[in-house]
Amino acid sequence: MGRGIGEFELIQGSIPDWLAVVFALLTQLGDIWFLVLVLTVLYWFDARERDDVATVAGVTLAGMGLYKGLKEVFGLPRPEQPLLDPTHLPALVQPLYEATATVGGYGFPSGHAVNTTVVYFGLATVLSISTVRRRYALAGILVTVVSFTRVALGVHYLVDVVVGVLVGFALLGAAWVLLEREFSDRPTIAFALGIGFCAFFFVTSDGTRDALFLLAGSFGAFAGWQLVMLARGPMAGTEWQFSRALALRGGAAVLVGAALIIAVATTLVSLMSAAGLVGLATILVVVGPVARDVASA
Repeated sequence: MGRGIGEFELIQGSIPDWLAVVFALLTQLGDIWFLVLVLTVLYWFDARERDDVATVAGVTLAGMGLYKGLKEVFGLPRPEQPLLDPTHLPALVQPLYEATATVGGYGFPSGHAVNTTVVYFGLATVLSISTVRRRYALAGILVTVVSFTRVALGVHYLVDVVVGVLVGFALLGAAWVLLEREFSDRPTIAFALGIGFCAFFFVTSDGTRDALFLLAGSFGAFAGWQLVMLARGPMAGTEWQFSRALALRGGAAVLVGAALIIAVATTLVSLMSAAGLVGLATILVVVGPVARDVASA
């Protein structure tokens, strides 16, 4: 039994070929590379809201692990309804369209819908730019545009993106309920959630390459944040509390870092060593802006 309700006939028939390229570009607003770039730029250059951006990044990792794991659990194929044949486009734009508008793997739920919901509404919640209403309005527009392009391009059924948005809101809401409790270090909890859901993806996919890389990245983000917190010093609290935090955070960072280094050192060219490099690179991304600020102080 199919998941379609006639959405492709309704949408694709009214889209001219030239607009297909525009949709292929707009859909990148929900692609992983673009969302990671947005979070990284905000994290590196907005020191006042760095903790909040790190929290959103942790929930984003959790969302990626969750939707990818659900794809493996359900195993539902994508629709075979491409918006157009790339050969109908000028040779100059064919590679661009094929790179941005074609995709493989399972289709339910939509990863773009989950990612955009978590990132854009998460940032709308924590950032202080403009007004709350405008931030949420912009987030809603971006999620709607990306979700629409996924259906228009024929890579998802309508139900895929609707469920993807609902999954994103459910995860974001549950994470915020948890994080609004007494936790003073919300990024650590968020990155721990990321590890848990990425482990879910790793198990459901039987340890595929993508799952291994995502899990390594989540461990790297967690370890990197522990180093960030240690770099901030004792903050508030007694000397004993700081010593305990030093032991726990430092121990966690050392264990993860050592595991990643061992993974890299096992064999110079292997899947495990590549995953180790991903994790170590993530640590550097997380620690980088704090190290820069300390050096320039």
